[in-house]
Amino acid sequence: MDAAERRAAELAVQAQQLQQQLGDLTSGEGATYETSNNSLAKLRETNSKLKYQLATLARAVGNGNDSGGSAQIAGAAHGHDVKFTMPAEVDGQSIDVVKLLESLFSSAISAAFPTAVTTAMITRNTAKPPKGKGGKGKAEVANSTAPAAPAYQCTNAMALYKQLKGTAHEMKSPRDIAVVLIAAVPANPVIDRCEAGGPGFINIFVNKTFVTGQIQRLLTQGVFPPPVDKMHVTVDFSSPNIAKVMHVGHLRSTIIGECICRMLEFAGHTVDRVNHIGDWGTQFGMLIAHLKDKFPNYLDEAPPIHDLQAFYKESKARFDKDEEFKARAKLQVVSLQEFQPDVTKAWQLICDVSRKEFQDVYTRLDVTHTHELGESFYQSRMLQLFDDLSSQGHIENDPEGTACKYLFPGGNLNPLVIRKSDGAFGYQASDLATLRYRINETQSKWIIYVVDSGQSLHFEQIFAAARKVNMVPSDVRIDHVAFGVVLGPDHKRFKTRSGETVALKSLLDEGLQRAQQFRANKLKDRADRGQVAPTLSPEEAAKADEAIAYSCIKYADLSQTRIKDYVFSYDEMLNEKGNTAVYLINAYARIQQVLQQKETKDIDVAKEVLTTELLPEGCHAKQIRFAELLLRFPTVLNTAIDVLMPNHVCAFLYELAGNVHEFYEACQIIDRKKGIVHKDRLILFAAGAKVMEKCFDLVGLRFVDKM
Repeated sequence: MDAAERRAAELAVQAQQLQQQLGDLTSGEGATYETSNNSLAKLRETNSKLKYQLATLARAVGNGNDSGGSAQIAGAAHGHDVKFTMPAEVDGQSIDVVKLLESLFSSAISAAFPTAVTTAMITRNTAKPPKGKGGKGKAEVANSTAPAAPAYQCTNAMALYKQLKGTAHEMKSPRDIAVVLIAAVPANPVIDRCEAGGPGFINIFVNKTFVTGQIQRLLTQGVFPPPVDKMHVTVDFSSPNIAKVMHVGHLRSTIIGECICRMLEFAGHTVDRVNHIGDWGTQFGMLIAHLKDKFPNYLDEAPPIHDLQAFYKESKARFDKDEEFKARAKLQVVSLQEFQPDVTKAWQLICDVSRKEFQDVYTRLDVTHTHELGESFYQSRMLQLFDDLSSQGHIENDPEGTACKYLFPGGNLNPLVIRKSDGAFGYQASDLATLRYRINETQSKWIIYVVDSGQSLHFEQIFAAARKVNMVPSDVRIDHVAFGVVLGPDHKRFKTRSGETVALKSLLDEGLQRAQQFRANKLKDRADRGQVAPTLSPEEAAKADEAIAYSCIKYADLSQTRIKDYVFSYDEMLNEKGNTAVYLINAYARIQQVLQQKETKDIDVAKEVLTTELLPEGCHAKQIRFAELLLRFPTVLNTAIDVLMPNHVCAFLYELAGNVHEFYEACQIIDRKKGIVHKDRLILFAAGAKVMEKCFDLVGLRFVDKM
């Protein structure tokens, strides 16, 4: 960097510092400066001179040197000289503000420091707005005098300072780098202003006009996802076993998988929702033999099996004690593998009974599958897989001389047992054949397995083996969405008092009973305090009870970091003041209560948003914060999908619900004394309801207008 370039950078720092001082003086926060008119005039004069010198030097540097670096220095001196194209607003798509800011600051970094190797790092400012006059939580008509906090921060300056040390672009401090980056940000409609703060953070204030425009789109067009590269995705989730009841161990795979499907579908991906049920194996021999003995006319009349779990236990007891029955059961397995008609019919009847029980649970949890492809579907494909791998030289014999056939995935991983010594295929061969089917036959480009973390090593082996035999193209993504286990109050695996696994249906039944009692207690509490509760019809009451019950169970799970275990507690789930579905539903109900008042119910917010200034000059800081928070939804969705973590959407919902209550308390919407409805605030509340509804849908929570 020559003398002119250094001087330009120094002047940029000084100009930014003076601009900060001017801002402090005019906002009344500059305690170390005189606030007289003379002081302001002197600062403005000095600032103007510095800007003139800066412009002159920048032109000199740009005209006197043909290198790209000097042109970018000129761009750094004049942020508007750095080229940036604002992405067009597309119907059906929203804007990810963080990605947009990353693009802007990446341009600024490249312009100001062309040798730097880094990407823009944008974080959200989580500090709450400072309190102004009257800002103590009470509803108020007057606007708070507290300034709005910056919505985002760029944190690159510190890392750049270390990276540039000892180079031609070295600067005195990270803060100086921050100032230069601010000057280099391209002209754009998103950022209102940037300020260097602390040791080098760049505080980013979003343009109110941009915020208003996005809220207008939200209310007039709907809540839409950000643009993505659309893919064909297969999500393998739930996967219960035929002839066994769904238990608490299936809860997490079922609701996490459903949530991931909803997020992917909303984003625009084509999703195959696959239920990979356990419908094949040696256990079917004893089930079929028992069915033939108990219901000999099963071919003509469907057997009345009402409790399949009891039926399974009966057959298992006979299998363990009766050698003659065990021998017949084994023969049934052979007949099933040969697809003999009478045995296949018995197998189908047993599967149908299970499917009905599964569907009862799925209906209550609002879970759907587009495909049910159990292990039986892949039997012929396993044989073809074995032949192909053998001809390619990938199958190896057992070193110990047994008839087992192995596939070694490489590294320190154990080999996969592709074929057992008796010629049967193992579950590893089944999973490998399943993966090949999804890649080659369904043409999936993203394959997601929602299975507990106890299977992590298994999937690591499967994926490694598939890549070793060149089964996985470079453009195919495969993820194992692992999750922890559900624990009881004793922090051990959740079981009944007798030590048995908790049936999922029983868990939902108790949840519904708890929700009914919860609502009855709330009604009594209101009556005791002389308060009038919303009147609910029997249908509305049943809807509210189910919404509370099933939403609480699902949200308690989805709000966790999925890889961790968590303690299942109905009491915690129904806590109105915690991070629970009840708290979220209450916040949504509060919005609806405001929107349905006699003063507001006839206001067309989709029409009023086009002519109403949503963030007027001097508006409350919490009003700005609430509006900016709504614009975070696309970023949250992108993050949740990228890492396949539903808890990101849950955390956003919880924060949004908290801001609903804070906004309501701080910013009066209906002033009955003056007969005024503050339409700007009402519109923001309506927009908040729209975003909450979409998040509820993505997470699979039911919501109600009245509690």
